[in-house]
Amino acid sequence: MRLLWQLLAVAAVAFLGGQAVFAVQGNTWLTLALGLLTAVISVFVYRWVVRRTEKRDVTELAWKGATAATSWGTLLGVGLFALVIANITFLGGYQVHGLGSPMSALGLVGFMGAAAVTEELMWRGVLFRIIEERAGTWISLGLTGLAFGLVHMANPHATLWGAIAIAIEAGGMLTAAYVATRSLWLPIGLHFGWNIAGSALFGTEVSGNGTPPGLLDATMSGHTLITGGGFGPEGSIYSVVFCVIATVVFMWIARRRGRIVPVRRRDARPATAAAPPR
Repeated sequence: MRLLWQLLAVAAVAFLGGQAVFAVQGNTWLTLALGLLTAVISVFVYRWVVRRTEKRDVTELAWKGATAATSWGTLLGVGLFALVIANITFLGGYQVHGLGSPMSALGLVGFMGAAAVTEELMWRGVLFRIIEERAGTWISLGLTGLAFGLVHMANPHATLWGAIAIAIEAGGMLTAAYVATRSLWLPIGLHFGWNIAGSALFGTEVSGNGTPPGLLDATMSGHTLITGGGFGPEGSIYSVVFCVIATVVFMWIARRRGRIVPVRRRDARPATAAAPPR
């Protein structure tokens, strides 16, 4: 029941916040403010519902070190996406035609902030963490990653390959970032940095959602495996390769730190998946 209550609580904030943001589309400052407000409220709601249903300190969202972890995650996300764009550009698949829409890019900061926080709380904070307690790290990573990819099939320009790519990239890399640190702040920052680079900075499509213009007026052309096609660079083979490398590094760190949770035996006590970061 705790999985249901936690998921419903965060999903309710995500839904209401999303509706509010969509209602003010076209107003940059309101989009920014409502998006960031949704992100903040979802954090407090998650902390409240987990504390209420699990009777413990919410160590995976501890305030100590939150700013540093989120900042480093954001820088890493931007850097990884920049590497993808650099490789696509080298093959002639990404062309910049000038300045795009700075105000639209600013609004995207709020929109992507809300998306990154709410999705990480639901997928890594609730679903992965609770499934991991019984099924272990690897099975939970596979199941939630697959589900995350399938959910993106509902996006306007989604493709099967795009969903597979997202399952590998987000389902793998973001989950591995959580496992390595046992903190949600790093994957939140990583998710935000990746999305904000793709949308607000480089002006590309994000997950086939029909993303508004970003800071740069850019177009993409070429083979779908290179550019990602209508799904955006997340469907590029470069995104898959770089995110797989990041996943391997994070899981190596997790193993070194002893944070891989084995499959729980029926007679075993629940594994402590949300150990404080070390």
